[in-house]
Amino acid sequence: MSAGAAPGRDGFVVVPPEDPRTRPLLEGLHHEYLERYGPRIGAEEMEQHPVDDFAPPTGGLVLLLEGGLTVAGGAFRRHDDATAEFKRIWTAPAHRRRGLSRRVLAELERLAAAAGYRRVRLTTGNRQPEAFALYRSSGYVLLPGRAQVYEDGVYDVGFEKRLR
Repeated sequence: MSAGAAPGRDGFVVVPPEDPRTRPLLEGLHHEYLERYGPRIGAEEMEQHPVDDFAPPTGGLVLLLEGGLTVAGGAFRRHDDATAEFKRIWTAPAHRRRGLSRRVLAELERLAAAAGYRRVRLTTGNRQPEAFALYRSSGYVLLPGRAQVYEDGVYDVGFEKRLR
């Protein structure tokens, strides 16, 4: 059985950051960042936000399992008392274009609202047009300016959404 396997469990599961089922998400994101942004920026993004940032009670890490395997997931953490920050939203390449990221986003919104947050902020890199489109089509408002500017024309774009 692979590291992402959990027999008999399909659908969303909230897991602690050290759960071995997070490995496909973390490794997949790391690979994605390296491919899109290069080794320095890719490594910085993963190191800048350690998984412990997403631990309860102010955060959460959710995985979407199919056939017991981690196929998508995401996390949130406290930005301020009223605002959660979403990070680590990912879908395995073999499972893309099925709306799984949209489902993960909706589940993160539900969990953040249940934790008492009234607003969500997130950032995505300018080399992730799929994420940009997902957030815009999911009701997120583009924040003015650039959240962070790196080298080689790379920058982060911020989004925000009020939760119900």
